[in-house]
Amino acid sequence: MFLLLMRNLFFILMLLLSVPGIADDTYTNPVLASKAPDPTIIRAADGYFYLIATDNLPPVYKSSDLVNWSFVRRTFSQDGRPSWEPNAGIWAPDINYINGKYVLYYSMSVWGGVETCGIGIAVSDKPEGPYTDLGKLFRSNEIGVTNSIDPNYYEENGKKYLIWGSLGGGIWVIELNDDGLSLKEGSEKVQIAGTSFEGAYIHKRGGYYYLFASAGSCCNGVNSTYRLVVGRSTSLKGTYLNKDGQRMLDNKYALVITSNTQFKGTGHCSEIVTDDAGSNWIFYHAYQASNPETGRVLLLSRIKWDEAGWPYVDNNTPALSAPKPVFRYTCFSK
Repeated sequence: MFLLLMRNLFFILMLLLSVPGIADDTYTNPVLASKAPDPTIIRAADGYFYLIATDNLPPVYKSSDLVNWSFVRRTFSQDGRPSWEPNAGIWAPDINYINGKYVLYYSMSVWGGVETCGIGIAVSDKPEGPYTDLGKLFRSNEIGVTNSIDPNYYEENGKKYLIWGSLGGGIWVIELNDDGLSLKEGSEKVQIAGTSFEGAYIHKRGGYYYLFASAGSCCNGVNSTYRLVVGRSTSLKGTYLNKDGQRMLDNKYALVITSNTQFKGTGHCSEIVTDDAGSNWIFYHAYQASNPETGRVLLLSRIKWDEAGWPYVDNNTPALSAPKPVFRYTCFSK
């Protein structure tokens, strides 16, 4: 009888330990300790999250819980890699599901090539790819916006938009065609933020559009000054204001995340993800002060909202360890 009782207790203990959040309810930053700058994320029909980051051949990672990530593949083969901008890198991808296809907007640029850089489009039937390149959407010198990189797709009420731009050129929005693969004829670009921002992302909550962006230097190792900032507006096309009513068009903002002793150059956020407990989560990159040679690694933070509806992160800096996202009873398909 005693042996039977002990066996049953052991079985119950093993069962509890196998339930996410029971044995290990915290995570540690970085959640991906390899190079993964400018992250973009989507939850696919199979229930998994897919994350893509800047690289010569952008990598695709897969996770069921936002914390544990595994490498899947590269978005492009070497032969299928976009080539419309000579000698350019592929930067700041943005993954979306549009009309039954996974659509990847991306930047092609070389350092200093602020007039010839631009935005391209690739498509796939699967979130992990491989992606088929459709070529450029536009170049800086064609759209009339210096440093045209960092695309972000936004859709509302059947209308599709692209937000893009970077340091020196400002943040802009323009309407796309219904397929999301070309500019709508007659659409006019509108500037919504000043020349000190890049990596823009629009998030709608309540009656406000929140424009997340990054300010400062992204890529100087532990000397990077990147920080994640925000403004909000009651209209997609602005005017975006900070907490003091000052315009993002005038390069004003509210701070969301900045560096601390462990992480430097915190910026270029992903889309916000909501877990099963209703909490909001956001990814971004930073240099790990103890190992900057790795490059910009992947960090995760919970976004909270104050009584006035402004987003914030505890202490305005990344946590080294924190309670992990909650996902219950999720079924995954192969």
